[in-house]
Amino acid sequence: MVPSLDAIVVGAGVIGASVALELTRAGYVVMVLDRDAAPGHGSTGESSAVVRYHYRHRDEAVLAWESGARWARWAEYLGEVDPLGTATFVNTGLLLLSGELLDLTDPRTHMQALGITVEKLDGDQVRERFPAIDPGRLGPPSLPADDRFWADPRGDVVAYWMPECGFVNDPQLAAHNLAYAAEAHGAGFRFRSVVVEVVRERNRVAGVRLSSGELLEAPIVVNASGPWSASLNELAGVLGDFSTSTRPLQQEVITLPAPKDFRLGAGGVCVTDADLGTYFRPEMGDTLLVGGMEPPCDPLIWLDSPADARVSVTQSTWNVQSLRAARRLPGIGVPGRSRGIVGVYDVTADWIPIYDRTNLDGYYVAIGTSGHGFKQAPFVGELMASLISACEAGHPHDREPVVVPASWTGHSVDMGHFSRLRKVVAQDGMG
Repeated sequence: MVPSLDAIVVGAGVIGASVALELTRAGYVVMVLDRDAAPGHGSTGESSAVVRYHYRHRDEAVLAWESGARWARWAEYLGEVDPLGTATFVNTGLLLLSGELLDLTDPRTHMQALGITVEKLDGDQVRERFPAIDPGRLGPPSLPADDRFWADPRGDVVAYWMPECGFVNDPQLAAHNLAYAAEAHGAGFRFRSVVVEVVRERNRVAGVRLSSGELLEAPIVVNASGPWSASLNELAGVLGDFSTSTRPLQQEVITLPAPKDFRLGAGGVCVTDADLGTYFRPEMGDTLLVGGMEPPCDPLIWLDSPADARVSVTQSTWNVQSLRAARRLPGIGVPGRSRGIVGVYDVTADWIPIYDRTNLDGYYVAIGTSGHGFKQAPFVGELMASLISACEAGHPHDREPVVVPASWTGHSVDMGHFSRLRKVVAQDGMG
């Protein structure tokens, strides 16, 4: 028998599991529904799981910094010991190579104001500290068919070293950790459960109906369904006042053998290469993950449905990203066989998430994470729980946005930045 529910969360990825944990900690009776077989089996499990803090906007930087503090003390934050094990934050630091894809003026100002360490390096300092990396200016980003791709370096890029960054070793396990902690506080999880109807009574959400025909009743529904979020919002009929909605975008990350001097414990760090339009980091087992920053020269693969995503990386992505990695890491070996991971982002026009209420009372969204969701997730749950509690108590969030204290770092987040009603300035790629 289904218990009397206060809230239904749709999506058991890292965002949905985080929302469930914080709602249960706040005293709500929660049920989480997911179409997959276990927590984190969708886009979460395909995340590169990089934890970094350079953002154009202060509230996103605070959100990432507060979440980073929780990732770094993950077991303490969870407060429960998952029998499957505990995900680990790997503190590699991050080297940002500047380029026209990213103006670091605002991000650097935000990080310095928040107390995040940022050290400026010239090319010789990069060579000395990170001998595997060629800091030559090779951009702007282009494709191998363009002669500019092969041009000799034109001086060196300016670099920035951020020692407090890193990555989480097992994103799927991290989602399971959150789900386990939520279950310990009373949350229920149901998998292989597909929502086909959002039920309403007048202007209030009343629950959801599943493909099995079963009706689950609750006065609160949270859409945390990642790349499936747009279709759920259409079912709910809430998109009329959104200034931006979400679209599923196919993402491909390739894997290469890491050079011997660029492996975990041996010179390997996370790198954001705004000069070439890529990012890479060492992985467990002497592997390198390489992904893109969506430069204008790279075609974006929009999907009608997340189910349309490929199961393996395209040869074109493999060629471009492996050659970009080889230009930045001259000692790398590029095998003839392509390998990698295909995931799906849930993307807004400005690449900023939507963490908000909607015009249907009781229906909330934690969507459009645009590749930022994993690193932000530990604090997103608390943002959403605070927002829901405030709105359910009558707070006029659309007029007076909720401000949530970031208790681990001493800052705060103005949730108006993530409003569905915000002024949208379209961006080409990651913020």
